Parts: sequence; C-alpha cells; structure tokens
Amino acid sequence: MNTGQHLIEFRGVTKVYGERHASMQALRGIDLHIVEGEFVAIMGPSGSGKSTCMNILGCLDTPTSGTYLFRDVDVGQLTRNQRALLRRYYQGFVFQGYNLLNRTSAIENVELPLIYRGAPAHERHEQALRALNTVGLKGWESHTPGELSGGQQQRVAIARAIVTEPAVLLADEPTGNLDTARSREIMELLNSLNIKEGITIIMITHEPDMAAYAKRIIHFRDGLVETDEQNGRTK
Repeated sequence: MNTGQHLIEFRGVTKVYGERHASMQALRGIDLHIVEGEFVAIMGPSGSGKSTCMNILGCLDTPTSGTYLFRDVDVGQLTRNQRALLRRYYQGFVFQGYNLLNRTSAIENVELPLIYRGAPAHERHEQALRALNTVGLKGWESHTPGELSGGQQQRVAIARAIVTEPAVLLADEPTGNLDTARSREIMELLNSLNIKEGITIIMITHEPDMAAYAKRIIHFRDGLVETDEQNGRTK
C-alpha cells in the first residue's frame, strides 16, 4: 500500500572513490525520493552508479556529499552503530547469491536476523515459520540449502529478509542465478509482498523482463539518474 509518505530521499548525493588523479566519481549528484509502499527497479550499465546507490541505501557506504534521509532522519549524521541498527530493524536484504549458511536448516537460516536482535527462541521460531509460509515453503523448514533448488534457496533468503518485518526490502539482482521460470516465480513473490504486505521494494536488475514487475523504473547512467518513470505495464 502506497501511503504517500517519503521513506527515502537523496538530496544531491555524490560518491567519490580515491583521491586526486586516481579519484572516480561514482555518483554525481543524485536527487531521488522513494515513497512508502513503492516497488522500484533500478537499472543501468556497469559503472552507472546503481550498485553504489544500493550500498548507500543499505548503509554499507556513506555519501561523499549530499544528504540521505530515511524517514526524515539524516543517515549521514548517524554513528556506525546507529546505521547498523537502522539496517537491522528497518531493512531487509536479498542477494543474487542467496548467502545462506550451507549446513544450517531453512528455518535456522531465517531465524538468524532475530538472533542478532536478541529475540527469544520461541518467538524466533514462530516468526520464522510464518515467514517461510509466506514465501511458499511450508514443510521445507528442516531442509538445508543443499537439499533445495535455486528458486527455493532464494525463497529462504527472502523469508530471512522479511522475518523482521522491515520497512524496505533491498534486492540486488535477486533473479541473477535463476532460470526464466524460477525468476518469474521469485518476481511474483516480490510483487505479492509489495501488494499484500505493503513492503517497499528497491531492486537492482539488468533484466527488463524482471524490471517490468516494478511500478517504477529508474535508469542510471554515468553516476546520474537518466530516466525515472512510472511503469505502464502491470503484472
């Protein structure tokens, strides 16, 4: 559900790596806002700045200049520990490579963010079961990643990302390791989480077919926003 409230805002955000002659400007002054409940796809060629943008959004990096606001809080003014808490309590992450613990069951993988929060064991278990059910993996709780298909592993990763009920899900090439059929299943799942659960989703993708599931598509080029358009197609 789109509430109309700004969740994220970039004001003139730049990012420079290196110094002097060896410097490289990854972002050249980005102005951007994302509203609660949106599903946004970020696209662009390699070196366009989209991954740098995602790292800043996820509090893994900080801007060289400009302002990053998360629910009107200036993230640049937070300490490292405060940024870690923002990630832990308000953001969920999904990666191309799943990043699951190989010898650990699906439910234990999903419980991991709740362990970091210090949640009691019974609470972790109940929330992890609920998250796995939400992603369509009821009955697969005790299986390890090696016993799951790529699509199922990504579902476990998504369950782990949503078990904390985050305000925003940051997905970096979530279908990059999957075939077309499994990719569509994952995108249908993300679309459902956006519509039914109201989770804001920001996704990086190289694939136009996957970006078509988003309600808004932003193209980066040379460290700038080239286009930012509502998507006319619906899934």
